[in-house]
Amino acid sequence: MGKTNTTQKECIITIELGTSAVRVFAFDIAGNVIGSAKGIYPTFHPEPDYSEQDPEQLFITMLYVLKNFLTETVHAKKYKVLTICFSAAMHSVLPIDKNGVPLGNVITWADNRGKDEAKKLKESTLGKNIYKATGTPIHPMSPLVKITWMKNKDKERFKKTNKFLSIKSYIIQQLTGEYIIDYSLASATGLFNIHKLKWDADALDHAGIAVNKLPALVPVFHAEGKLRKEYQTSLGLSADTKIITGSSDGCMATLGAGVWEEGKATITIEDSGAMRVVGKEILKDEQQRFFNYVLTEGYYVSGGPTNNGGIIFEWFTKQFGDFKNAYDIESSMMELINDASLVAAGSDGLLFLPYLLGERAPIWNANARGVYFGLNINHEQKHFVRATIEGILYEMYSIGKTLEEHRSIKSLSVNGSFGTIPFCSQLIADIFNKPVSVSKNTSSVGLGTFLLSATAMGIYKNLDAAAKSVEFSETFKPNKQHNAIYKNYTGIFERLSKKFNAEFEAIANLQ
Repeated sequence: MGKTNTTQKECIITIELGTSAVRVFAFDIAGNVIGSAKGIYPTFHPEPDYSEQDPEQLFITMLYVLKNFLTETVHAKKYKVLTICFSAAMHSVLPIDKNGVPLGNVITWADNRGKDEAKKLKESTLGKNIYKATGTPIHPMSPLVKITWMKNKDKERFKKTNKFLSIKSYIIQQLTGEYIIDYSLASATGLFNIHKLKWDADALDHAGIAVNKLPALVPVFHAEGKLRKEYQTSLGLSADTKIITGSSDGCMATLGAGVWEEGKATITIEDSGAMRVVGKEILKDEQQRFFNYVLTEGYYVSGGPTNNGGIIFEWFTKQFGDFKNAYDIESSMMELINDASLVAAGSDGLLFLPYLLGERAPIWNANARGVYFGLNINHEQKHFVRATIEGILYEMYSIGKTLEEHRSIKSLSVNGSFGTIPFCSQLIADIFNKPVSVSKNTSSVGLGTFLLSATAMGIYKNLDAAAKSVEFSETFKPNKQHNAIYKNYTGIFERLSKKFNAEFEAIANLQ
């Protein structure tokens, strides 16, 4: 680690624009956490398959949390902020007019309204070519499909749109005046050619837009933007505070998990989830099951995402948890997990397909639905709790199996607020039959964003060196007996996920 040239304490701020919350961290130059803050915001579902958020609410929440955190923690401890670096959830689309005013809500990754457009494109030769060029699976999640849907089904808004932004692009523009998007987040849009590092002509043509309808492309280390004077004043930051564009939450979670070598993979489970590997080559899959996102030139983060991570257990807790303290969902979740620990591996034959939000990898079926299967008269609430957790992790295992068709994976690193619960980490080890390590810093997105900032500042020579600095607090070893049980249940889980395809579509059509 490099040393600072001044006696004044200095720090790096990271801002994660997550699906349900903004998370702000302050790190000192040595990578120690000074403090953190969090603010939540809702997702709206005005119609089936719709998932939207209010961009102004996100921005105000971020600003409020950041200002209070700076005042109460960073400034109070006499730290000077050197940089602010961003990460964000992928696949969001926000149309704005010529004055920069949002035309409605931001459409999130979980939105499935474009499933007809996605199905038609995926089955075409054009769709296969776009997937190979962009690395983004053809699915309603992608901005390519969302914009195509808008062109076909929301024509007035499409005509009024001056630019299509991600939520991170919108917030950075509010702070600095720049309309930009980093290569990494752009590579999750389905509109960006990951081989040429520019917007893809075929994808743009399909969406019916020109390059000027999108923000300017910049590297993840881009730091030319400056805070507007009004925010310098209100936040108490100097004019020389660097605003680093940063990357996506997925890529930052992978960097923060220290997964940078052959034989390693990371599992992230927050609201959604993903399993990822890092390499210098793209994973080529004729079945279009994987994403290949650019982190920096020559480094690709590849893997599969699930819609149904911790948000599913949160849903279960809200419906069936015992809220002894109003709104205390975390305590209620832990009580349910304690109940689950009393049930044998496999939940005595109760299985859960966790597809409450449709599903991405590996089945890529926006019509998929949640199912409890194998229910008998002896099952109690505690069985449902464990089956729900196991179902979320079975889905992650099914992603891992497809990844292992292309990569040898000997060990796992797990991160995210849900994945790092010790009960869940042990289950992952048992189901995968692999050792599972947990980072000392459980917020791998925040740590990864710090490591990217520190690399941009020259504290680390490169991202390889940054990734190798990650330390782990605990390793969970698989229980062989439990793994033997889970081998049978994961097989049933995968077969059911395929067998229900026709019924998933039939019930979706009824809505």
